[in-house]
Amino acid sequence: MTALSFDKTGVDVVYEGTEFRLEKELIEDALQKPYQKVTDHEVLQIIDESPELTGEPKQIGDIIQ
Repeated sequence: MTALSFDKTGVDVVYEGTEFRLEKELIEDALQKPYQKVTDHEVLQIIDESPELTGEPKQIGDIIQ
């Protein structure tokens, strides 16, 4: 399971027992869109090629409000 914790400057990730951080700029460069418009599902797809996506995608801007 992958755990994501969003804030204004990036995402803290726990993936298969490994903790790391994806900075806002890295996410924007990878997805070619503003951080606030990126969805949690898109972040999961950066981390894992075939993630289990459940529920509706949520934009980071809505999550960190």
